[in-house]
Amino acid sequence: MFYERFTFRLIFKLLFINALGWLLIYLILKTKLWFTIAGLSFILITSVYTLYSYINQIRSDIKRFILAIKTRDHTLNFKNKSTKGSFPDLYNSFDDIIKTHKDIQLEQDAMFQLIRTILQQVPVGVIVVKDVKDDAEQMEIAFFNEAAATLLNVPAYKYWHRLKQHLPVFTAEIAHIRKGGKRFLELKIQDKLIQLSTEVIPLNLYGADYTIISFQNIKDEIEQKEIEAWNRLIGVISHEILNSITPISSLSDTVNSMVANKEYLNKEDLEDLKPALQTIKRRSEGLLGFVKDYRLIAELPTPELEFHSIGGILQHIHVLMQPFAAAKNIRLQVGQTSSKITVNVDLKLVEQALINLVTNSIYSLEDTENPLIEIDYRLEQNKLFIDVADNGKGIEPEVLEKIFVPFFTTRKNGSGIGLTITRNIMKMHYGSLEVSSVPGEKTIFSLVFNYV
Repeated sequence: MFYERFTFRLIFKLLFINALGWLLIYLILKTKLWFTIAGLSFILITSVYTLYSYINQIRSDIKRFILAIKTRDHTLNFKNKSTKGSFPDLYNSFDDIIKTHKDIQLEQDAMFQLIRTILQQVPVGVIVVKDVKDDAEQMEIAFFNEAAATLLNVPAYKYWHRLKQHLPVFTAEIAHIRKGGKRFLELKIQDKLIQLSTEVIPLNLYGADYTIISFQNIKDEIEQKEIEAWNRLIGVISHEILNSITPISSLSDTVNSMVANKEYLNKEDLEDLKPALQTIKRRSEGLLGFVKDYRLIAELPTPELEFHSIGGILQHIHVLMQPFAAAKNIRLQVGQTSSKITVNVDLKLVEQALINLVTNSIYSLEDTENPLIEIDYRLEQNKLFIDVADNGKGIEPEVLEKIFVPFFTTRKNGSGIGLTITRNIMKMHYGSLEVSSVPGEKTIFSLVFNYV
């Protein structure tokens, strides 16, 4: 092995130098052989210098190897020394390490190019910013793909402050979610309005802070969804209006035929007119109530946000809804009312949303054995969920897609606006309303809030 050869040569040189040293001392003290002493002195100095050069050469090779690894210099090789030197196995190991390091680097470069190519081709804008703690003006843009340049109609800038000068509105909105989050942006670029769904992800790599900004134009998707929503809404409104207008129109014709060509009405005529007029009045009031419900959906107040504890919200809804549930012989179970976790909400609107969900659960529990409603909260991935669960009849999959359409209802005498109002309340809180149901087993409606 190389270390055995090295050890042998080192011991031999040290013994030889020591022997020369002792011999030289003996000659100086005991004899007058000055030419011999001079010759031995020269040999001793040469041997010490040779040993120093030998060790220094090895140290220099190790230093070159370490420097090559640090600087990723893969051109260095030790082929000659691996065959002729004192450390063939060591130098072979150096070559193997450099080759392996080179292969790893090539693989990483290939993967980087693959990811870069993919990011250049995707229709989502991606900007990666390398943060500089002391100088925000010099924050470097590490990556700026073609989709980002196209969506924002800017060149692929190298520094963040250049983009900030060109698009101050965009960069200001990004600053609001710099620590991570999602945001919906509307930008006007060259007289064209674009709507961006934007997400920011902070990342730390090898001691450097990066910010990944991804965004895509969802204007076309939103417009398509709006058209679909309007079509559904118009269909429901048309259905409700026709249901009211058709009997009113028919009865109006009947009344008109009864009074046509008559100068006065007798008692029998009046008795015949009363049911028709009462029906017209009832259907007119129904139509008026329908319009009032529509206005209720469209005119929700702007939320007045304050911090409230989840425990307080749950306790309050328990007090509000317990009498109603008890009257229907339903067990209302509310958990974690002592929780001190706070959320920034409009308490009145959130209570209204919970009242709507609990009311729906109460009606869904009709004819259910051991009816139970459970209200609780949970935290998952920066989201806070307030769940309202019941063991009622549940919601069929084909109905699940329609329950948020305004005025759609499966309940007798239901208005069909409760869930629509609840979802609008959650949208005003930048949250959402989620539902999952297993018919005949369990249904869960969840108010989902952002919780950072």
